Amino acid sequence: MNSPKHNNDKPFLLAIEDVFSIKGRGTIVVGHVTRGTLLKGQEVDIIGFRNSILRKTVDGIEMFHKELQTIQTGDNAGILLRDTGRDEVLRGMVIAKVGSIKPHKKFKCEISMLRRDEGGRHKPFVSGYKPGFYIRTADIPGAITFPDGLESVSPGDTATVFVNLATPVALEHGTLFSIQEGNLKVGSGRVIRLLD
Repeated sequence: MNSPKHNNDKPFLLAIEDVFSIKGRGTIVVGHVTRGTLLKGQEVDIIGFRNSILRKTVDGIEMFHKELQTIQTGDNAGILLRDTGRDEVLRGMVIAKVGSIKPHKKFKCEISMLRRDEGGRHKPFVSGYKPGFYIRTADIPGAITFPDGLESVSPGDTATVFVNLATPVALEHGTLFSIQEGNLKVGSGRVIRLLD
């Protein structure tokens, strides 16, 4: 497990959990800092659900109703974004250091499916399977397709497959995700190569 101190040296990343509009102040996003540090006044990228990246300035940082100048790995905080409409930011997007991460839809990954007795699927699935993908705070439909030679994946199996998401999200090598059927987690995975 990486120590929070070690993660502070990495590029800033916060997954948006909630969005608020405060009259007279603007749009505030709330989330958990998974890595890096952020200073009030910095520019950030907002990534997810579109191919383009929004670039905004941090007008304020708040934690436990206190105004702060900086936040770091492990903090849960609210970030006030300058000139940002309530409809421009959504749960599931990320706020990141400028230029550090990009939106993607297609990737190669390693998946591990839960066994039936672990709460997983009861039956194998074939190429074209369309579960949900829970990536940080984003819940996105997508499709799993197989490389040549793989015919099916059974509960309890580990496999290397391809995923095509319905909308782009912030992804990089090593991004973790869970595979869902409705509210049920049936597997997990890790991005090993970006394909778009």
